[in-house]
Amino acid sequence: MATWVTGGHLGPYLLLAPIGAGGMSEVWKARDTRLERTVAVKRFKGRHSTRFEQEARAIAGLNHPHICQIYDIGPDYLVLEYIEGQPPRDHAL
Repeated sequence: MATWVTGGHLGPYLLLAPIGAGGMSEVWKARDTRLERTVAVKRFKGRHSTRFEQEARAIAGLNHPHICQIYDIGPDYLVLEYIEGQPPRDHAL
């Protein structure tokens, strides 16, 4: 797993700052340079392909004001709607 750094790029996504990390993933605030919007990029650590695919399908199949939207999917990351606020406490990502 390559190290991500502030100012680095993941395709069209400019990595702005880490938001949080858990045992299975890390989340970064990023800028979608194509659509000029702030997004959250969730990257899975290690090999979790089945869980990753299930999470992507589950999010894509839901539409609710309390669930973030999924914008893009990569080989080991999801690009999600960025919601401003405080991160939840004691919650695995």
